[in-house]
Amino acid sequence: MIPVRNKKEIESLRLASLEVALALELASSMAKPGVSLLEIDRAVEDFMKSRNVKPAFKGLYGFPNAVCISLNEVVIHGIPTDYKLKEGDIVGFDTGSNLDGWFGDGAVTVGVGKISSSDEKLLASSFNTLNNVIDNIRAGMRFKEISSMLEQNIRQSGFVPLEGYCGHGIGRKPHDAPEIPNYATGPLNSGPKVKEGMIFCLEPMVCQKSGKPKILGDKWSVVSEDGLNTSHHEHTVAIVDGKAKILTQI
Repeated sequence: MIPVRNKKEIESLRLASLEVALALELASSMAKPGVSLLEIDRAVEDFMKSRNVKPAFKGLYGFPNAVCISLNEVVIHGIPTDYKLKEGDIVGFDTGSNLDGWFGDGAVTVGVGKISSSDEKLLASSFNTLNNVIDNIRAGMRFKEISSMLEQNIRQSGFVPLEGYCGHGIGRKPHDAPEIPNYATGPLNSGPKVKEGMIFCLEPMVCQKSGKPKILGDKWSVVSEDGLNTSHHEHTVAIVDGKAKILTQI
């Protein structure tokens, strides 16, 4: 069953999601040449704790850090290292919050200094896909229709979705029903419908030539088998007055 939240619960999730937005703003502001991935991870963790927020990802399924930091070809689940960012890198930040037992989740991919035009298009694909789809969600449509819209937007921008990973519900657990792939699976007129009060995360994961995933030796970092740069954006949204309202924003 997909939980349906009342106004008080939605407000609790909005506050948890706001903490994610603030953490991602901090991480993005630090994405400059010479700054290490571990520095950013530690700064975000310290920031969350200073606000009495638990970093939801630390220890989740055994993940060792507060932020998934995914560099260049890594699309999701990158583990922060002492690597220092360089001009032209692109880097994804994905983090979650636990505020009084309610969870938020969001992600952004940014460029470090001046990036290539091809990487600009890549980042625009996941960013625009996310926002275009959110703008078109309506109560009563099927989640499979959302997946189809995600795929269409990604492919129309010249890229392909990562296979085997998906968006998800969120609430009292960091990952809940439903699963929301970034590509269509099965008849679009089947499966659960979007209802007022549902809260879920959409996260287009964009690859260049192949959507086939490969997990690196650290057992976490996911790349495309094509080895090319990737991009990932994510928002937590709530269905309010029949439309999707972004919760992970300041």
